[in-house]
Amino acid sequence: MMRRIAGFFALCIAAGAAGAADRQAAPQRPLPALIPCPQQIETTGPYSVPLLKVSVRIDTTLDLPAEGYRLETYRRGVRITARDERGALWARRTLRQLTDERGLVPSVRITDWPAFAWRGFMHDTGRNFIPIETLKRHIDLLSQYKINLFHWHLTDYPAWRIESRAFPQLNDPLYQRPGRDEGKFYTYGEIRNLIAYARKQGITVVPEIDMPGHSTYFNSAFGFGMADPRGMKILETALNEFFAEIPASDAPYIHIGSDEVRIPNPAGFMHWADSVVRAAGRTPIVWDPGLPAASAATIRQVWSEAPGYVADHTEGRGAFVDSYMGYLNNYDPISFTPRMLLHAPCSRTEGDSVALGGILCLWNDTKAPGPEGIVRNSSLWSGLLPFAERLWHGGAVPEGAPENPNLFPDPSSPAGQALAEFEQRMEAHGKGVLAGEAFGWWPNASLRWRVSEPVAFGSDTTGLKWHTAFGGAIDVDALLTVWGVARPDSAEVWAETVITVPHDTTLRAQVGFEAPSRSNRISSGIGLPGAWEAEGEVRVNGVRIAPPVWKEPGAYAFRFNTWAKPEEELPYTDEQLFWTREQVTLTLHAGANRIVVRSRKLFPAQHWIFALVLHE
Repeated sequence: MMRRIAGFFALCIAAGAAGAADRQAAPQRPLPALIPCPQQIETTGPYSVPLLKVSVRIDTTLDLPAEGYRLETYRRGVRITARDERGALWARRTLRQLTDERGLVPSVRITDWPAFAWRGFMHDTGRNFIPIETLKRHIDLLSQYKINLFHWHLTDYPAWRIESRAFPQLNDPLYQRPGRDEGKFYTYGEIRNLIAYARKQGITVVPEIDMPGHSTYFNSAFGFGMADPRGMKILETALNEFFAEIPASDAPYIHIGSDEVRIPNPAGFMHWADSVVRAAGRTPIVWDPGLPAASAATIRQVWSEAPGYVADHTEGRGAFVDSYMGYLNNYDPISFTPRMLLHAPCSRTEGDSVALGGILCLWNDTKAPGPEGIVRNSSLWSGLLPFAERLWHGGAVPEGAPENPNLFPDPSSPAGQALAEFEQRMEAHGKGVLAGEAFGWWPNASLRWRVSEPVAFGSDTTGLKWHTAFGGAIDVDALLTVWGVARPDSAEVWAETVITVPHDTTLRAQVGFEAPSRSNRISSGIGLPGAWEAEGEVRVNGVRIAPPVWKEPGAYAFRFNTWAKPEEELPYTDEQLFWTREQVTLTLHAGANRIVVRSRKLFPAQHWIFALVLHE
């Protein structure tokens, strides 16, 4: 029977079809864990079929939105009918996830289409260079999850990463930030090659040349800024060189940045930049907030997380893209999953000509420990999965989603049940399609805590006021906001949970008491010898759990904004982030086990959390 999406998404690992290649009846087994889950799935029989033939037909009259497709298994293979070439490609991506290790596919009929037209991911290669071959590998994986846009942030404070023939000083290490991959840039041939490679994977590349801010290298090279009349002349020549090398058919959109800068004549600069881009046959994109877009025909990429910002800045302003769901580098990968999965992109259930979709951004502002460190530090792939699910599937946010997006839903609520179901699929992909990739995530939504209101350090714990919270990573400041309790500059909370196991066992756990943003180095640093960071504490059945043996005890304690300071050039190491550090072992006895956590806020700018994420 047909399973249609009811508001959010179907249970993609519900009991489905099973069988053998000879089509003999076999016991039922679950359908593969599909991400993103198709809009409609019909199980057509208790068999699996051999993938001997795949027929693909493009039908532009198909009654589905762009990128939509139908997929149906039959005796010896699969039939695919797609609205367009991208739809055919996405059908093959679904088929790849359906196919088991024996080359068998369950008997299914799928009708599928995306809720939002733009489903993008952004790499910042201006701050930390990423080689072309690494970008290609990432594009391969983005395509597996039906991401159709790669936002390539090519310039930022440290460097201009585009070949410049007219102004070779833009590529000269002398004018770039020391230690930030000086002298590394992409040739025009490499840029064209990556664009062509991405196109074959169903992905459009959107280059970003950030102007007039985020351009320290420009001031260093020429002695004046981009908004200076002399700078605008240089910039126009450089842009037109880029446009001559990269045709509009390869890059129909050009992002011109415009954020986090003040200049004397913002409207004049934006009108000029907009006209240069349009004269080259491209559509400009700008950041919002940022300098004002030249017209409603310019696409805005909204990054403000302020409540109500979209509603207050949509009417008459033209099309926009949602990046306000949050940046990968600003959150830990544990709490980012529900944040993204329970977010309504563009504050809509589906896209339209104004609400285009979303772009998930990874801003590795601090110096990265190499390209793989960028992925590992912000757990790119575990963050991408809920994004891909939400942007493809759309639909209403389930009842019970937390008031504050940084918190987990009650597991018994519809939102909690949706999260638990998605966690099962996400775990399967971490062990399957993404095996070998830095994942930094484990199922954790079912944990239930009682958390105290804050008290001064060392206060008597009797008579504490308690509230309920859920999940493996608890944002204490978010809890206090929801509770209506003042957020102190320094204080501590206590938390308790009970874990019941059938027999004596040991579990591994990721434990942490901070989640510093990778766009800054504000942190209490690594713990002192034998102590957790931020003076945290965890006990199991009264027994104190010691942290790993730190390689750099007490290091990286920076209680201040490190942007453009020497501390920003110190890469994060694995033991600074609770999801990348060495796990600890918890010894549990048969029955109920009481876990007690003490979490401390030591200074106002600290990201106050505690995390306990169990895995086998």
